[in-house]
Amino acid sequence: MKELRMGNGFLRYAVRCAPWWLVLGLAACGGGSSSTSLPPPVDPDFVPTTGTVSATTVVDSLQNPWSLAFLPDGRMLVTGRMGKLWLIAADGSTRQEVSGLPTVTATDGQGGLLDVVVDPDFASNRRIYLSFSEADTNNAALNGTAVARAELDLTNRALQELTVLYRQDPKVQSGGHFGSRLVFDGGGHLFVTLGDRQSGDQRGYAQDLNRGNGKVVRITTEGAAAPGNPFLSTSGAQSKMIWSYGHRNPQGAALHPDTGELWTNEHGPQGGDEVNRTLAGRNYGWPVISYGQEYGSTNQVGEGTAKAGMEQPVSYWEMIDGSTWVSGNKSSIAPSGMAFFTGNSPAHWRGSLFLGALAGKALWRLQLDGDRVVGRERLLTSLNERIRDVRQGPDGRLWLLTDGSSGRLLRVTVQ
Repeated sequence: MKELRMGNGFLRYAVRCAPWWLVLGLAACGGGSSSTSLPPPVDPDFVPTTGTVSATTVVDSLQNPWSLAFLPDGRMLVTGRMGKLWLIAADGSTRQEVSGLPTVTATDGQGGLLDVVVDPDFASNRRIYLSFSEADTNNAALNGTAVARAELDLTNRALQELTVLYRQDPKVQSGGHFGSRLVFDGGGHLFVTLGDRQSGDQRGYAQDLNRGNGKVVRITTEGAAAPGNPFLSTSGAQSKMIWSYGHRNPQGAALHPDTGELWTNEHGPQGGDEVNRTLAGRNYGWPVISYGQEYGSTNQVGEGTAKAGMEQPVSYWEMIDGSTWVSGNKSSIAPSGMAFFTGNSPAHWRGSLFLGALAGKALWRLQLDGDRVVGRERLLTSLNERIRDVRQGPDGRLWLLTDGSSGRLLRVTVQ
C-alpha cells in the first residue's frame, strides 16, 4: 500500500456567528510541535484537528470511480462513472467486475454510473441499488437520472432481477447536474438526490413541483411514493415522490446519526456551495436565491441570498479555500460525497460531518453542536486530489474515492 501524508499543510476553518460565517484564520495540521497556533475561536467548542492525517492507498487505477459501498462481509462495491461496477476485497487485494448492469449513458460531462447503496436487509435479500444517467427511449439526445434495484449474485459476480424504480422527468439535453446520491431513511425508504440538469432556462424546473429536476425524492424499494411524503395529496406521480425542492446539484447526502434527518450538500454556481438540513416539503431556493454568482461574472444569481419561505443553508462557501468573499469573482469547492463520523479515533471527530471537494481538492470537516456548525477545516490538501466520495467503513475509519482515470480508494488515519 502507498501512503501519502499531509505534513504541515495549512488548514482553513470558519465558525458560525449569528447566522453569518466569519473566517477566523489558519491552523497547521500534522507535524506536532511545528503547528501554528490558532487565534481564539469565536465558539470555544470548536476543536481543530492536530497530529498527522494520513491517506493510505488501498486500490488505485480505478477509472472515474464515483461511489463506494461496504458489504456485510467487508468487501466493497465501487462504481465507475464510465459504466463499471467493481467488487473489491476488504484488503484491496482483488478487484473483479460485476456484470448485468443497466444501460448507462456516460456523457462527456457528469453522467454515467453513479451511486451504489446496499439494502439494509442485504443479508436476506441480496439487493443493491444503483443510480445512473440514461437516455430517453424515444430521443437519444435527451437523458436523465434513474435508479435501479438488483440482486447481487456474489458467486458469479452478476446482477440479477434488475428493475428500474425511478426515472427523472422530464429528461433534457444536458451532460450535467445529475445529482444522484442514494440514502436509506430509518424506515427502509430511499432518498434520491436529483440535479436541475444545468440546461439553460430550464434550471427553473427546480421550483416546479410537477418536474423531477432539482429535487430530493423519497421512494419505496418498489419504486412508489413513500408514505409520509409532503406532497402525496397533489396530482402527478413526480410530485407525490418529492421530499424537498429548489436544489441545484446535490452530490452528497447522509443521515444525521442522532436525529435521523437527511443532510445534503450541493454545488453552487460560481461560489455558493451549500450544506443543508433537507427537511420534508422545504424549498431550498435555487435558482431564486443563492450565495453564488453567474459564471464568468460578478452578477448575483437570482434575487439575492434570502427570501421568505426559502431555507438558509447550515453552511456555505463563497471561496474555494473557505475564506469570506470580499469582491470580484467567487469560487467553488464543488462538494461531493459526504458522511457523518461516528467512530472513536480521533475522539474529537466524533459527530463531525465530512465532505469531499472536487474543485477544492480537499476533505472538509464540519464540527457540529446539534444542528449548528461551530467550526470547519480543510484537510488532506497536500494530496492534490479531487475527492469524489466519503464513507465510514466497518473499521470505524473514513474511506475516500478520488476522481479521474487513475482514481484511488484511500483509507484515512490520524496519528
